[in-house]
This record gives sequence, structure tokens and C-alpha cells, in this order.
Amino acid sequence: MFLSLKHTELDVYKVSRSFVHSCYYLTNQLPAEERFSMVSQIRRAALSVHLNISEGASRNSANERKRFFEIARGSCIEIDAALDIAFDLGYLHHVDTAKISASMVKCFQLLSGLIRAIEKSHRP
Repeated sequence: MFLSLKHTELDVYKVSRSFVHSCYYLTNQLPAEERFSMVSQIRRAALSVHLNISEGASRNSANERKRFFEIARGSCIEIDAALDIAFDLGYLHHVDTAKISASMVKCFQLLSGLIRAIEKSHRP
């Protein structure tokens, strides 16, 4: 926001930012009794995706960048699993999940691509 850094121009950064917004919107639709459990967990994981992309992009070491991107991708998986449970509990039947689905899939694909690119460029 205050720093003009190159990572903010990355597609994965932009997609993850939108993904965080989608997660916050969706969690506003969950029951109040989930505020301190599922809502909190999904929001923390969503922020983890975005923040780990940002921090990873700032690292000079390819291995460090890869690790932060792997953590971000793992947080995407965590959110997907939490949403599975929310769906099973009937919390999402009245919610349009198309936007969060699209941004999650896109974020996961971009992160996977970045990880593969790092691995490919550092093979002996």
C-alpha cells in the first residue's frame, strides 16, 4: 500500500487479493456461532495466502520463495477443506460460491505454476 514494490504487479498477487475479499464476503454469510471458529480460520488462511505471496516475492533465494509459495498454496487447500465442512453443515446452500471458487482455483493454479517454475529453473 505504501511501498511501491514489483510483487504488486504479479497476477498471483492481484488474484490472491481478490480471493481474500471473496473469503471475507463469504464468511459474513456464515452463522454467528461460527464467528470464532470457522470464520476466523478461513479469514486467517485467506490472509496467509496473500501475505505469503507478498513475502515470498520479496525473497532473494529461490528456495525461500518456493517455500512461501508452498505455504500460500497450502492455505488455499485449508480454505477449500473448511468450505467442504461449511457446505456439509448446510451453511453455504444459500450462498453463491462461484466467485470464491474461481478465485481459489486461479490462485492455486498460479501458485502451482510459480512453484514449478522455481523447481524447473533450479534443477541440476
